[in-house]
Amino acid sequence: QVQLVESGGGLVQPGGSLRLSCAASGSIFSINAMGWYRQAPGNQRELVAIITSGGSTNYADSVKGRFTISRDNAKNTVYLQMNSLKPEDTAVYYCNVQNLRRTYFHTGRDYWGQGTQVTVSS
Repeated sequence: QVQLVESGGGLVQPGGSLRLSCAASGSIFSINAMGWYRQAPGNQRELVAIITSGGSTNYADSVKGRFTISRDNAKNTVYLQMNSLKPEDTAVYYCNVQNLRRTYFHTGRDYWGQGTQVTVSS
């Protein structure tokens, strides 16, 4: 079994910061990309940031320069440092891992976290 456990969401004032964490646990041989998505009420889920196993990153235009994604491969953990938060960043944030292989012999598959609420409000 593989689980993704997210933490770090909460309520913050505009201009504030939060750091999200997502740890993958269980039998894990390898993980390709790890990323964060978000979904606000009435909106579709959208990509926020993604990082490959080699460390290449990609960000949504709306968060460039404010958010930083990183990962610790030894801990199978991905982080999202969010600075200069705006009310429009309010959403449920979901962790995603791509092509996780449980052993060398397993076919990879994607996994999603349960989501963590981020609310930016004064």
